[in-house]
Amino acid sequence: MAFDIQKIRADFPILQRKVNGYPLVYLDNAATSQKPQQVIDSIVDYYTHLNANIHRGVHTLSQEATDAYEAARLRIKEHFNITHAHEVIFTAGTTHGINMVASGFSDLLKKDDEIIVSAMEHHSNIVPWQMLCERTGALLKVIPMTEEGTLDFSAFEGLLSKKTKLVFVNHISNALGTINPISKIIEKAHDVGAAVLIDGAQSCSHIKPDLQALDVDFYVTSAHKMCGPTGVGMLFGKETWLNKLPPYQGGGEMIKEVRFEKTTYAELPHKFEAGTPNISGGIAFGAAIEYLNSIGFEAIQQHEDALLKYATDQLLKIEGLKIYGTGPDKTSVVSFNIEGIHPYDIGTIVDKMGIAVRTGHHCAQPIMDFYNIPGTVRASFAFYNTIEEVDRLVEAVKKAKVMLT
Repeated sequence: MAFDIQKIRADFPILQRKVNGYPLVYLDNAATSQKPQQVIDSIVDYYTHLNANIHRGVHTLSQEATDAYEAARLRIKEHFNITHAHEVIFTAGTTHGINMVASGFSDLLKKDDEIIVSAMEHHSNIVPWQMLCERTGALLKVIPMTEEGTLDFSAFEGLLSKKTKLVFVNHISNALGTINPISKIIEKAHDVGAAVLIDGAQSCSHIKPDLQALDVDFYVTSAHKMCGPTGVGMLFGKETWLNKLPPYQGGGEMIKEVRFEKTTYAELPHKFEAGTPNISGGIAFGAAIEYLNSIGFEAIQQHEDALLKYATDQLLKIEGLKIYGTGPDKTSVVSFNIEGIHPYDIGTIVDKMGIAVRTGHHCAQPIMDFYNIPGTVRASFAFYNTIEEVDRLVEAVKKAKVMLT
C-alpha cells in the first residue's frame, strides 16, 4: 500500500469533526490512538452477526465467534513473531498484563531478592512492583536516567547481581518518546539469570517488535494505542514462565475440572483467561493489526520521524521553549514547556483552537520530579497526522505564549 496520507485520513471518521469551531488536530496519540473505520466495522459486525459466548457452545454462532476470536490470537502471534499461539494471553490492557505477572511472582520471590525498574516508567510499571515487594520482602532498585532523557546503561549494569530476579523496562517512554535499548537490557539481565518484562504500550503503534529475536520473557501492550479498541490487550509470556505462574483469577474458562475437593486448571492460554472475555475487542485488536500492516511499519516510521523532526525544529524557534527527551533514539513525541508558563494553561488555550495535546505528568511523576517540573505539554504524533497540523500546533503555542505572558 502506497503511503497516501489523505486516503489514510479518510479511514478515520473522527478526523473529519470540528472542535470549538476548528478542524480537529489530534495530537494525543500517546494516550490513545484514533480508530479506522475498518476496526469500527469489525466491532459492529461481531454484534450484528456473531454475538455469542465463545469456547463453550456447540451452536453455530458460538463456533463462529470462537473462530473469529482465535483467528485474532493467531494474527497477534504472527505479527509479534511469537512461537506458540498459547503464549498470547488476552488481557484488559497493558496494566492488567503487568499485574498478572506481578501477582504470579508473589510465590516465586523471597525476602532480599531484587527486582529492577527504570526511572522513566509509567506508574503502571512501578506500582505493581512496589506492591510485590511489600508482599514478598524483595527489594526494588531503579535504573537512573540522564538529563537528555535516556537510561544510564552503565548504572544498570552495576545494579545487576545474582540476587536480581526480575527486570522491568518500557520499550518507549510515554512521557519523553525515548526508545530504550531493550535488546541490550534483556541480554544483560539474562546473563545473571533474571527474567525480563517489557512494557510495549507506547512502542507497538510505531515499531513491529520481533519477540523471538528479542528473547524477552514477557511483553505487554494495549490495543487502544495501536488503532484498536479500549479494554483489550496482550500479555506474551514464554511457555516455560506461564506454566510456572499460578492463575491470576479463578472462574469459568480457566479450569479443567472443578470439584469441591480440588480444582485443576486449564492448559495455556485459558489458564489466564477467566470469565467471558472482551470478544469484540479481541476481534477488533486483530483487525487493527491487519490495518497497520496494510500500511506498513517502515512507511509509518518514516512518516512519523519526519513529523517529529519538523515539529522539534519549529517548536525550538519559540523563545523560552524547552523540550524534554532529547536522546538520539526517539519516536514521535515532543514533550515541552515554556519558561514561566504552566503546561495546563497552554493545553487549555490550544484546545480552544481545536488542537488536542496532553498536559501533566503523563503517569510518569518520577520523570517530572527528576526535571523538577510540574509536568509538560506533550504533543504525540501518529501516521495519520500531517505537516500542516504541526504548523497549526506551532502557531497555537505561539498565541498561547503571547496570551499568557
